[in-house]
Amino acid sequence: MSRPKHDVTDAELAVLKELWALGPSTIRELTDRLYPGGATAHYATVQKLLERLEAKRCVKRRGRGRANEYRAVVEVTDLIDHTLRGAAARLCGGSLAPLLTHLVNTTQPDAAQVEELKRLVKRLDRQGGSA
Repeated sequence: MSRPKHDVTDAELAVLKELWALGPSTIRELTDRLYPGGATAHYATVQKLLERLEAKRCVKRRGRGRANEYRAVVEVTDLIDHTLRGAAARLCGGSLAPLLTHLVNTTQPDAAQVEELKRLVKRLDRQGGSA
C-alpha cells in the first residue's frame, strides 16, 4: 500500500483542523463550523474539500447516503513532518538546520519554547545526533 499524500491546501487544512477538534463530523457540521450561516455553495465547497482529502487518504468516510460522517486519518504530527521535510528538501537541500535557524532567528520564541529547544538539543546530544 502506498503512503498517503499529505500535500494539502490551506482550505483542506482548515477542514482537517475542524476534524481534529471535533472528531468524526458530517458535511453539514463542518460547513456550520467553517461558514457560520453558510449558503448551499459553502456546503458544496466543504463536500469537494472532503472528496479531495479522501482521495489523498487524509480522511475516511463512513456511512451511506446523506448521513456520511468523515474523520481525519492523518495525524497533525504526520502532516507537520511531511510539510517540514518537504520544505527542507525544496529550500535547503534536505537539511533541517537552515530551516530551523531561520525560524529561530526570525521569530520571537517565548521562554517555554526556548526551554523546549534546549531539551531537544540535549536529547540530540545524548543520542549522538539522531532524533
